[in-house]
Amino acid sequence: MKARGAVRELQKHKKVVHAVAWNSTGSRLASGSVDATAQVWTGLADGGGKEAHIELRGHQEGVDQLCWDPGHPDRLATASGDKTVRLWDVRTGKCTNVIETRGENINIAWSPDAHIAVGNKDDDVSIIDVRKGKMLKTTRFAYEVNEMSWNADGSLFFLTTGMGTVEVLRYADFLRGGKAETFRSLHGHTANCYCIEFSPAGDCFAVGGADALVSIWSLSEMVCVRTLTRLEWPVRSISFSHDGALVASASEDTHIDVAYTRTGEQFDAIPTRVAMNSIAWHPSELLLAYAGDDKERDEGMLRLVGYSPSCGP
Repeated sequence: MKARGAVRELQKHKKVVHAVAWNSTGSRLASGSVDATAQVWTGLADGGGKEAHIELRGHQEGVDQLCWDPGHPDRLATASGDKTVRLWDVRTGKCTNVIETRGENINIAWSPDAHIAVGNKDDDVSIIDVRKGKMLKTTRFAYEVNEMSWNADGSLFFLTTGMGTVEVLRYADFLRGGKAETFRSLHGHTANCYCIEFSPAGDCFAVGGADALVSIWSLSEMVCVRTLTRLEWPVRSISFSHDGALVASASEDTHIDVAYTRTGEQFDAIPTRVAMNSIAWHPSELLLAYAGDDKERDEGMLRLVGYSPSCGP
């Protein structure tokens, strides 16, 4: 058994938690819930007992997804079914901008610079210029779009799709052109691709699908180098550890699978009891945040579990 620490539970959300993410420094953890709030936690990585939080209110419907500015640890974006994206300064808890979108938002991602991509239930992907606080463009895709992400320099834009593929677009061309033309189409799953996550070094990425598989890809070669097959239900969320040595995968299985990235062998299986919606490794410690459906208690479930440094890969 790995030296897994005690599980800590954070109890502020009143309904199911859909999203969880650390900021770039690991000083804050944000969570978003069906209760229409986001919570921002501090003091979680210093052994516990000193945590504090602020509540972000303003959305009229659930906060389905959120993301941090990779270049600013106090700037957060939230996406909601109320057809808005909100930008927050978490030092004050104030909303600094509200951007209206075409539909009910279900996904959001922050580029390496000042752009945000937000996707809705109608498969519209909108690009927001954060500095100007306005929409640059909205594109409706002819296929189901789930999550979006960029490579480290922002030159390539990745979309996980309902076709079981990852569509790769040249981002500059996508911004300029009227039509979203695929640069590469990556086939690695037999059903919908739901989630995508890049390793901290940016040399590889992982994709989770409805076929219960996690595929790990080489970015330079654009080929699948490894497949993880231990889960039995659709993979909802993926996260790499700070050094890229571990990849955690979550689904409706009653455990989170933690694997060695290079070999695919299992490092740990974290029991959860309920389906998971979102997981996120701390950016500098072996500390995993995870959130999911606790319908029996009719409240949000948000937990942390850590490992001693000596048990790391």
